[in-house]
Amino acid sequence: MGAYVSRRILLMIPTALLVTFVVFFSVRFIPGHVIELMVFDLQAGAGQEQQVTIESLKRTLGLDKPLHVQYVHWLGDLVQGDLGTSLWSREPVREEIFDRLAVSLELGLIAVISGLLLSVSVGVYSAMRQDTAGDYLARTLAILAISLPSFWIGTMVIVYPSIWWNWTPVLEFIPITEDLWGNLAQCAIPGIILGMVLSGTTMRMTRTMMLEVLRQDYIRTAWSKGLREKIIILRHAMKNAMIPVVTLVGLQLPILIGGTVIVEQIFNLPGIGRLMLEALTRRDYPIISGINVVLAAFVLVVNLLIDLTYAYLDPRIRINK
Repeated sequence: MGAYVSRRILLMIPTALLVTFVVFFSVRFIPGHVIELMVFDLQAGAGQEQQVTIESLKRTLGLDKPLHVQYVHWLGDLVQGDLGTSLWSREPVREEIFDRLAVSLELGLIAVISGLLLSVSVGVYSAMRQDTAGDYLARTLAILAISLPSFWIGTMVIVYPSIWWNWTPVLEFIPITEDLWGNLAQCAIPGIILGMVLSGTTMRMTRTMMLEVLRQDYIRTAWSKGLREKIIILRHAMKNAMIPVVTLVGLQLPILIGGTVIVEQIFNLPGIGRLMLEALTRRDYPIISGINVVLAAFVLVVNLLIDLTYAYLDPRIRINK
């Protein structure tokens, strides 16, 4: 096990290096340079005066050096845990990202828990009661969950309760350090909405894999031995059926952390998706690069945890060779 984990961590290094290269240079090719936005924001004069302002800003922000030199300096700081400084606020990027990341992680955690509880339980029930009314209902719910976008559901949750019952969710962010229960109540609604949307695919995958496992010979043997249905499902069937489901959930986790920008905008949550949108609008290169690096590191760690989970779910997988 230790040798396998060490090899995987070593293999992460070139992947992470390639990610830093792509992220650093790709954001520099976004139309509209940050210096131009700053000059426009400061309402600088025209002609030579504007040229002097641009050159002075470039020197101040360290953007006057060639891109490959900027990359080497940025990578050297990154290795030491320094993600740079925001071009606009001049605040450390690490602090800005991790302050926002806590909100997105909380939102993602609620979404994962609610989504898994819904999808796994309904998927298993649907497979156990194949071609019954409950199965058809569960499959319909899964299709609806896949079809309905989260931003539409979020908008409906805000609009219709305000019309019918004169009630709307809290739209002013409540920090968890000030009011724990108020914060959880505020994040619960968007988190459950995200969990519902992502649960549709997981529900269908769970049902499909359970149907496949339930047709295996060892499951028939368990039935013939007179074991209870609960024991057969929990102890014999679910472990093997969950391997593709774990893979699917692992692929969805980065979406929950970094792809929640629309839901965060609707419910006024200062998460990392909203920070990315703000940084893209203002061409704040260090924040854009920092967010992408953090998300890439998160994806690499999640993939490693998924591989380790395979060994637990299926003892036939030997990861120490």
